[in-house]
Amino acid sequence: MPYRATKSFHSQRGQSIHIYIMPEKGMGLVMGKLLQNCAPISEALENFTKMRIVPFDVPGHKRGRGNPELTEFLGERCMSLDVNSMKPLDNLSHPTSVIKEAEELAAEAFGAGYAFFMIAGTTSCVQTMILYACKRGDKIILPRNVHRSAINALILCGAVPVYVNPAVNHELGIALGMSMRDVERAIEENPDAKAIFINNPTYYGICSNLKEITKLAHKHGMKVLVDEAHGTHFYFGKNLPVSAMAAGADMSSVSMHKSGGSLTQSSFLLTGKKINKDAVRQIINLSQTTSASYLLLSSLDLSRKRLALDGEQIFEKVKEMAQYARDEINDIGGYYAYSSELINGDTIFDFDTMKLSVNTLNIGLAGIEVYDILRDEYDIQIEFGDIGNILAYISVGDSYKDIERLVGALSEIARRYSKDKTGMMQHEYINPRVAVPPQQAFYADKEPLPILKSSGRISGEFVMSYPPGIPILAPGEEITSEIVDYINYAKEKGCFLTGTEDWQVDTIRVLKDK
Repeated sequence: MPYRATKSFHSQRGQSIHIYIMPEKGMGLVMGKLLQNCAPISEALENFTKMRIVPFDVPGHKRGRGNPELTEFLGERCMSLDVNSMKPLDNLSHPTSVIKEAEELAAEAFGAGYAFFMIAGTTSCVQTMILYACKRGDKIILPRNVHRSAINALILCGAVPVYVNPAVNHELGIALGMSMRDVERAIEENPDAKAIFINNPTYYGICSNLKEITKLAHKHGMKVLVDEAHGTHFYFGKNLPVSAMAAGADMSSVSMHKSGGSLTQSSFLLTGKKINKDAVRQIINLSQTTSASYLLLSSLDLSRKRLALDGEQIFEKVKEMAQYARDEINDIGGYYAYSSELINGDTIFDFDTMKLSVNTLNIGLAGIEVYDILRDEYDIQIEFGDIGNILAYISVGDSYKDIERLVGALSEIARRYSKDKTGMMQHEYINPRVAVPPQQAFYADKEPLPILKSSGRISGEFVMSYPPGIPILAPGEEITSEIVDYINYAKEKGCFLTGTEDWQVDTIRVLKDK
């Protein structure tokens, strides 16, 4: 039986590289590994640094010589690689050589139809997905506990949200995934919706039934868009929740800089094989810079290579460390580091066991209070703290020694600061009432009003705690007394609130009464 070549690349090292599917079992996988050992962008940059090019182009620091202080701060190597698009290095807006090769390699690694290198964070990926699927007046079904970037996309394109309000775990005070029953009802009531948007996983590690939601959406002609900002490892680890591409989703946004190891602000936008990638590129180019950072691009290229070759072993180690941390924290008493025991087959269809989410309410402290104490008194910086929970992000860069330090600090905090939890607010999510579409509200005539006097009015702004960046209020939503109480409580506890023009978040701009 003859060999069949399926991919061919020309390496910057001058090698012609081919991937074959062979009749012998496993040989296609071996050749795939060889292919993934390439990093076209970083190889092209390596070749470039060996050439004696005189730079009469931007950036103006001219390989660092024009800004000695910055060069000393970042290093000569970094500054020498901060270059502009040119023929040997390709162009992100219209890739034809090394960037195109790198994107194709990423698509192979993630099992996608195509993979776009994105250098404006996963925010740009989320917005591209929604702008591709929806235009002004189109409906999109989505959970309300989405990242701000999704609602920003609705403001940009004028699409109308149909929210599937997630269930809430009242013990933990967190929003869960979307119930299949609620998704079915939303589709039945809105058969003209163009797409369904899904978090996979949530910030806390909760996953919805992605496969069945995807099947249901496709049955009704709707595209499936997935925010996998916190799910890069799903593509490479074992015994983890299903990834968007494996579930048959149409598009997915992946924060490679979170669990994937690339530089901050670098992400992948993945598309299924039926998506018109050239049309997607046109939408990306509406807002993506024409001066792409090769530091970010090469970090994506090299991180993809690393995960494709060693991801399974990397994430197995991370999963073991996360479980060790959970066990140790739960032994302290008072805290609850939760995991897959929460799975109920519906609103918590699966759980990301690499997440170290910890509920703090039973020691009488809000998550944000524990967050502040860890940073200010123990020099430990965790990912975030909110009203009732903290999240410590664990990656391959951590060690058991680091985890022991975190566990020890949490034990001391419980001993020194524990108090009665009476009077503590226990929920993170309040179901909103959308009175006006986000775009209409954002551009409407507005007036400032003290938040304490805003109940009953329609918000023209966002209010959110960052991180995680999930809005408490979004433009077009009715302000209720419950929301006002929540905002004031979050401020008192020290949450970092953003979204309003008023930096103190004492006033909010509301739609003018007609």
